[in-house]
Amino acid sequence: MNKMSFACSVYAACAVLFYSSYAACAGLAIMEQSAKGLGTAFAGGAAAAEDATTIFFNPAGLTRLSRSQAVAGMYLLFPSAKFSNKGSIHLTGQPLSGGDGGDAGNTIVIGNIYYSHRFNDRLSAGVGIFSPFGLSTTYDSTWVGRYHAVKSDLFSLNINPSLAYRVTDKLSLGAGINAQYLNAELSNAIDFGLIFAALGVAGVAPQRNDGFVTFKADSWSWGFNLGALYEFSGDTRAGIAYRSRIAHTLTGDAHFSGVPSPNPTGRFVDTGVKTDVTLPDSLSVSIWHNFSKELAVMADITWTNWSTVDELRIRFDNPAESDAVTTLHWKDTFRYSIGAVYMPGAWAFRAGAAYDESPVSDAALLTPRVPDNDRIWLAAGVGYKISDKISVDAGYAHLFVKNPEIRKTVTGENQFRGGLSGSYENSADVIGAEITWMF
Repeated sequence: MNKMSFACSVYAACAVLFYSSYAACAGLAIMEQSAKGLGTAFAGGAAAAEDATTIFFNPAGLTRLSRSQAVAGMYLLFPSAKFSNKGSIHLTGQPLSGGDGGDAGNTIVIGNIYYSHRFNDRLSAGVGIFSPFGLSTTYDSTWVGRYHAVKSDLFSLNINPSLAYRVTDKLSLGAGINAQYLNAELSNAIDFGLIFAALGVAGVAPQRNDGFVTFKADSWSWGFNLGALYEFSGDTRAGIAYRSRIAHTLTGDAHFSGVPSPNPTGRFVDTGVKTDVTLPDSLSVSIWHNFSKELAVMADITWTNWSTVDELRIRFDNPAESDAVTTLHWKDTFRYSIGAVYMPGAWAFRAGAAYDESPVSDAALLTPRVPDNDRIWLAAGVGYKISDKISVDAGYAHLFVKNPEIRKTVTGENQFRGGLSGSYENSADVIGAEITWMF
């Protein structure tokens, strides 16, 4: 195989492996970076340092890995988001037409790859390729909230080379650089019947002449992550890890369809678009304690600075178009988790629980693109060491999501979208597995 064929094969494999868009965690976050961690609801992530996935959770943990290793993981997410309409109103005062949209959750595959190399007793390095943020919701195109959202996809790919150094026998420090790619696709209906009837165009009527707009844009940007791991003894260690915010400017195109003719507005023609998104920084503090050779417990608190996400504002190259704005005003959140591992011989059995806060501040600011709310994780997992070099691990979690409510008013940015009002029934199941090869 020549170099070009090899490069194309690697690109194709990554495109399939990392097409992961639904955020099982609150907001847009994707925590599914470790099958071992999934089994404990990701408790103790910044202190665990069990394998090369520590590149994501705390790069300082690389110094605890006695040998070089590679980890490949795959995760299946089964989210559910079912809307129930409760009196949604059109600008004309009539009910918004359409059904409840079906189940907006999409079954998603997530993958990641990590590699670590031990140079000596003090210096280690590694690289991780993973998806840290994502979103995927799809409604029926004629649903009652179609003017707010139909399809919403956000795909991320993060390349994270890292370095760790053992400063003393107890303290290790780590750092990494993150090259991050974002690709977004958003669509919604437009009530051309309402807009064009107001302009005096004949033959159109509100909610009877819908068209659609689809936005596609992407961006590359970069950030960093830092970590420290302190080993109080052979049985107890604590870790702290920070991931920086990453500011993206996505550029792409807007495509309009179903626009009535004649169109006297100068608007609703295909054009370039641009939007700014700042993905949040986060800070995790974790602890790990071995009661014995076979039993360990762990805990974690993670803060995420979701207040960096204040609005979604899409700017058009066409000067006749005004900005398309969705106000979010997300708030900072905390995630709390506890877990335990029982390790008899070659086996490992894991369990954990977590409480994951949502960044959505109230029902008036909830967007059907991200029908989010607080959630509780219950998780379990199992692992088996096949040989001195190869081990396999699997995990499962069920997420109990507090039913979100949405209460939009027919004012401001929602004047032509309608006063969407109702509630959701949400839940999610996550299954993950990984293989670790040490050499």
